[in-house]
Order: sequence, then structure tokens, then C-alpha cells
Amino acid sequence: MSTQQHAAALRKALEAGDTAAAVEAADGMVRVTLSTGRGHTVFDDAWFHRLHELPAEVRRPVAERVAARMAELPPDRGLVEVGFDPATALTLLSHGLADDRFAAARDWLLRSVGNRFVFHGLWGVEALFTADAAAGLPVPPAVLAALRRTALGGYAPASTHAALKRLTDPPLNVGEAWSDAALAAVTGPDDPWLALLRHLTTATTAKPSAAWEQTARALADAAGPERVRDLAVALLRQVGHPRTLPLAVGPYRTANDLFDAHNATPLRGLAWLASLLPPHQDTARTLGALVETSLRKVPGVGPRSPKVANAGVVALSRIDGEAALAELARLAARVTYRATAKLVDSVLLARAAALGLGREEVEELAVPTYGLTTVGSAAVPLGEATALLTVGGVKATLTWRTVAGKQVKGVPAAVRRDHPEEVAELRASVKDLDGMLAAQRDRLDRQFLARRTWAYGSWRERLLDHPLVGTLARRLLWTVDGTAVGFADGALRTLDDTPVTPPQDAGITLWHPADRDPAETAAWREWLERHAVTQPFKQAHREVYLLTDAERATGTYSNRFAAHVLRQHQFHALAAVRGWRNRLRLSVDDTLPPAVRELPAWGLRAEYWIHGDAADSGADDSGVHDITDSGSFLRLRTDQVRFYPLDAPENLAHCDGHWPYEMWLRDGSEPVDPLPLEEIPPLVLSEVLRDVDLFVGVASVGNDPTWQDGGPDGRHREYWTSYGFGELNATAQTRRALLERLVPRLAIADRCTLDGRFLLVKGDRHTYRIHLGSGNVLLSPSDRYLCIVPKSAGTAQPAGYLPYEGDHTLAVILSKAMLLARDTEITDRTILSQLQPRGDAERARSQRVAAETPHEIPQDAT
Repeated sequence: MSTQQHAAALRKALEAGDTAAAVEAADGMVRVTLSTGRGHTVFDDAWFHRLHELPAEVRRPVAERVAARMAELPPDRGLVEVGFDPATALTLLSHGLADDRFAAARDWLLRSVGNRFVFHGLWGVEALFTADAAAGLPVPPAVLAALRRTALGGYAPASTHAALKRLTDPPLNVGEAWSDAALAAVTGPDDPWLALLRHLTTATTAKPSAAWEQTARALADAAGPERVRDLAVALLRQVGHPRTLPLAVGPYRTANDLFDAHNATPLRGLAWLASLLPPHQDTARTLGALVETSLRKVPGVGPRSPKVANAGVVALSRIDGEAALAELARLAARVTYRATAKLVDSVLLARAAALGLGREEVEELAVPTYGLTTVGSAAVPLGEATALLTVGGVKATLTWRTVAGKQVKGVPAAVRRDHPEEVAELRASVKDLDGMLAAQRDRLDRQFLARRTWAYGSWRERLLDHPLVGTLARRLLWTVDGTAVGFADGALRTLDDTPVTPPQDAGITLWHPADRDPAETAAWREWLERHAVTQPFKQAHREVYLLTDAERATGTYSNRFAAHVLRQHQFHALAAVRGWRNRLRLSVDDTLPPAVRELPAWGLRAEYWIHGDAADSGADDSGVHDITDSGSFLRLRTDQVRFYPLDAPENLAHCDGHWPYEMWLRDGSEPVDPLPLEEIPPLVLSEVLRDVDLFVGVASVGNDPTWQDGGPDGRHREYWTSYGFGELNATAQTRRALLERLVPRLAIADRCTLDGRFLLVKGDRHTYRIHLGSGNVLLSPSDRYLCIVPKSAGTAQPAGYLPYEGDHTLAVILSKAMLLARDTEITDRTILSQLQPRGDAERARSQRVAAETPHEIPQDAT
């Protein structure tokens, strides 16, 4: 008989009260289920969920037979292998019956439920849970957590929702580091901290109401404000730590990386609570970290919890003082998630209005010094030793000077023993400095398109002489009432090193090469080298994109960066950092706007037309799909760059480009033509095209050394070859111009020569050609590809002087050159195997191995 036939017999016997027939039918049903692992269609029936409602004298003999049959399973074959149905059947049949065999199955089922993200695939669990709740039986915390997540996901029936309303303790779901610590801090059922945790679960609105805040203050007072503050800060620091109870994720592969959906609400309340407690130096810092942790993206999902991130911003907005404002300013430069970025912007605008200042001025005033007493340095005496805090580039370092005057990296034992809190604060300051330096560097880089002008007096105070921002501003070029100046030897100086002392009301702007004569730009590059100034980003060496004849011919659009294949998620992240608004292309029947950068200071909107690589929606012969589990394309194909008035209707196109871009006209609006490129201000055109060039240069599959086979089905092989070894774009041309000056200074200068678009490196085994655009390597004279994949650490800034920071590919090129110039010293087997003369098949295998094995490459090329 089949499982269904046994099930029908069981149902008939139970309804008739025929215990013997029921036992026989149950035995057959469970026997077949355990042998085949199939039975969900039976156990999903509504009558099966009501097994626990049968009289105990009917259920007991049937339950005993099911337990006996399950006990016959071989020791090496667990319940997970045969499915959940028999265990669920047993727990329902034995509900309320005292028997160790029954309890073991019930405990196993509950543990299985507690390890799940959601449990809508476990038949009968809802019935078991509601029966337990009705009987007043305790629900294990992990099981309650899974039930809550299931209910929030919309997978639970009404009976489960009703039962959950009666179960309020524990108020937080177990399994996360911060929630476990919060529950562990409860001293008893009458502890006000427990009442406060329950109150946090009511934080269901975007902002706290007056009534919510009043109750929170009263409960915090009862629990002790200092105790609550210390607990709140400590708990917020643990948000995002690995789960204490890892989940058996099943199809939810990212479940362990997400915030618990139930805990997100009390976590929002905890952030609000932090803003109501006595001030502490760590509160603002912790809330800022909470915002960034909550916005950390999970593949296929997106930000972990925007609502928690927004709660952190709301909390910061309610805290007075420099520290909270500094965190908001830092977040304004770092947050790319649109909703949270808009919230940060609105908070800063409100602060600016209250102070009677502009938004940019508030951001500048908000930058703290983090203990720096002069530009880029501080000396903090602690006992007989001195802590030395210094800034180099966009990194801060902490070293120590002993009583003997010796400088060391480690904390002296006496300082560690006598001043632990001060040492902890100094280390925290180093971390804060790193984050703020990166944020301020990005903010200054965006000022080219902001059309910002400072009065000399305020500029000097807020930028040039600011202990933190000054480390960046002093490495940039500026114009003072139209005169270009740089900072060297303690003063602003012109090209001929004449000191300049402007009046307090003189206008200061960032210098940009698009506004200057090429000869002047070249002279400033030499000036930077002469004074050994390394700029925080490209300025004097910044690429200038002039209108081409092809763009004059097309008139209203540029095809300069069309027909590229980009990694979509890398492009998406980079676009957000550069201030572009973009949405991921999904393999669905939908339309989306292009990537857009709005330029309100110019009344313009720039668009980069892109669409998903439609060929990627299938699978190749190996079964490898080229879309993510969430359905987003792995790669994009690129098209035109256009400009429109800021308020023009948006363009839309199908996600995979099946339908071209068309302007979406609503409410009777008229179509708006794209603006002629000749009418776009040269600086705007150059900066927008530079962004797009950056997107292509970083995200193109042509830059990936593991793609020499052209990717899935080899369909991108031609593109990879043409990009990876083709003509140099503007960025690579700038890199070549720099290398013309750098190569003679290299320790391996006698082995290096620039030849067109390649850096030639003469080793003892071979001569190597390193492409200046992609960093890919060919062996001469056969032009055989050499695959070297550097580790992430291998892309750090090389030692020696460089005129600007941040050129990832330049670092790779110099590092590969250093490695290959000494090719007889190479010990890595995957590289050595490619240097030997071999057949095509064997060489291809070596390259595949190399592509999967990142290599350490030297950093001492200069």
C-alpha cells in the first residue's frame, strides 16, 4: 500500500475509534515514509494537524507504535535524512502523554525548529505550538524566535499569531550577540531593565513619540541611568557580530548575515534610548558605527536593516554636542543608501538652519580634531611615556616614546597598567581618524562640481589649519582670487615659490586642470614633485576629457564608454560612492532609469545608459548561471552618456535592453531633448566622463586576470582581449605620463622600458609586457598571457614617492614589474608553471590554477 492509502485507513480508523486498525495503519504509513522519505502530501492535511485533539486512550497506542518504528532506524540514519513528518506525527499523537520516547522526539523537533530561519516547510509545527501554548507549556527561546520570524515573514497561520501575542518573554529573540547579552543582564522578573527591554519592542514607528520617550525615561531612571547607558553602548557595539546560534539556512543562504527581523524593532528602540541617557564620549561614535553596520549589504538582499540605520541617524540628531554632529558629517560623506542619505541630509539642513549657516559650513564645522593639537599630530603624555598620534595620507598611526626617548610601536607596560582607559580612547581615536579622513577626502573630491567658494579667513580656519582636514587641504592646489597656489614650507606659494598672504575676504576655490593651460598643469606637477607633495586624490594629474570629433558629430550624446561589459555589483557600489543614483538590473520584465548623477549647482542631470547582459540569463554547459540567486544580472552592457536639464522627465528602458530608453511622460508633460554636449560646461563634462571612465576602468571584466578564457561560454573573450590589451583610456594615458617620470627612479630602472601602451620588463627568463590600462601581462615575443592574481594586500601603495594616492592599477603594475624583473627568484609554482614552454592544454590548465590562486607580489618597486 502507498502512504496515501495507509493515511486514509488511519483517518478512517481514528474516526471510528478502532484502535487496533489505527495502530496497523499508522505502522504502515510511518514505515513507508521512513523508507522513502515521502509523506508531506499526507501530513499536510488539516485532519493530521488535529491529531492532538483525539482522546489520549486512542493516541497512546498509535504513538507507541510510531515511536517503536522510528527506533528501528539505523544509528547512522538520522531524522533529518528521512524528513520531519514522522517526528511531527509523534509529537502530535503524544501531546500531553508522559513517556521518555515521546519527549525525545518532541525535543528533537523543537531543536530543529529553533535552528531554522523560518519553518513553513515543517508540517504540523503550528498545531504543536498552539497546543503547547494552550496547555501553558513553556516554549524554548530558540523555538519562539523561529516562530516570531516565521510570523513576520507571513508564513504562519492566524492561530500562531494569536498564540504569539500571549508570549512576551523573552522580549528579544535569542541567537544574536547583542540580544543574548541584553537578556543575560536581567537580574530577575522585577528588574526594571526587563521592563525596559519589553518597552523597546514597542518602537514600531519611524521616530519616537513623546509618550514612548516619556515611558523610556521613567524606566531608565528606575533601572539606573548610568547602568542603562553603559549597557546600551555595550550592546550597540555588539550589533552585527556573528550569530551565537547559527541557523540551518536551507534556501535562505544569507540568513546568518541578516539582523533578526523581530530584534530589529527593539534594536531601533535601543538606538533611540541611547540618545535619552546621560552623555558619554562613546555614544555618538557607537551610533555612527550602528548606522554603517546596519547598511552593510548582504548579497541578494541589500542593506541588513535600513530601519535600524535610520534609527541611528534619528538618535544622533537628538544628541547635542560636537561628537554627534561629527558623526553626522562623517555619515553624510560615507552613506550611499538613498533613504538614509536623505535622512542624514535633512538632519544636517535642520542643524544648519538652526545655526543660520549653510549645509556645507555645518559639515566643515562638525569635523572634530580627535585630540590632534597641530596639523596631523599630537603628543599625549601618559605617566613617563608619551603617545604620538600622527596622520599620514588617509591613515592615522599611534606610536609611543619611552622615558628614555626611544620610539616604539607597542604600548609601554607601565602605561598599559596605569592608564588603560586613556589607551583605549587613543586607539578608538585612531579608528575614528581613519574613517573621518576617508570621508573628508571624498567630500573634498566632490567639491569640483559643487561650485564652492570660501572666504580666505574661514577657509584657513576650517580647512588649511584644521588639525585633521589640514592634512588633506595642504596637499591640494587652490586658487586665490584666480591665482593658483599650493602649500609648502609653511606657507601658500605660487609656481615660482613666492609666498602669498591673501586678505581675509579673498575668494578661495579648488584648482582644476580643466580651467588651466596644459603648460601650467605640467608646471604644477613638477612643483608637487619638487616639494614631495603626495595629493590625497588626483588633482594636478587629473584627467581632462575634452569634446571629441565623434561627440561633436553625435551632438547630444557620447559613445566614448559604450559597448563595455561591467560587473554590475561593483559598478553599483562605485556609482553610489561617486554620487550617482542607480538601481540593480534584475532578470525580470521591468523598466528602470539609467544611472544618474544630479548636479543641482549646474541645473543638470547626467545619465549613463546601461542594461543587463541578457545573454547571462541562461546557463552554460557547466550549469553555471550568470545571475545571482535573487535574480540580478552579474554583468551590464554600457551605452551612451547624455545630459538633460535637472527637472526633465526621466528615461526608462527594459532591464535587459529589450526595449530602448524612452522618456516617461506623466501628467501631460512634454518631452525634453538631451542637451548638446558643446553647451555643457567643460569642467562638468570632464568630471562626469571621468566618473564613467572610472566605472569602466574598475568594473570592466577586461581588468580581471581570471577572465582570459572569456567567461561563460567564452562569449566575452574578444572583449576581454581588446580591453585588456587595447588602446589606453584617459586614465591609463595619465598613468603612462607619470611612469615616464617614475621609471628612471625605480630600483629596477635598467630592466624597464615604456613601449606604447605597455611597460616592458626584462627578466632573466623572459621579457614581459605589462598593459598600462589593465595591468595584464604578456610574455614576449609570443604574446602568451601570464596570469598573476595579486592578493588584496598586494594593491597597497608602493614604497617611495608618488604624486597622488589611490591608483590601484598603478600599484599592481609596479608590483608586477618588481616581481618579474627578478623572475629567477620566483618560487610560486603556479607562476613558474606558466613560465615554462608548454602545450596549449597544459598552459591553459596552469592559468586556470593561477587564476584561482592570488599571489603575494613585492611592494618595494621604488
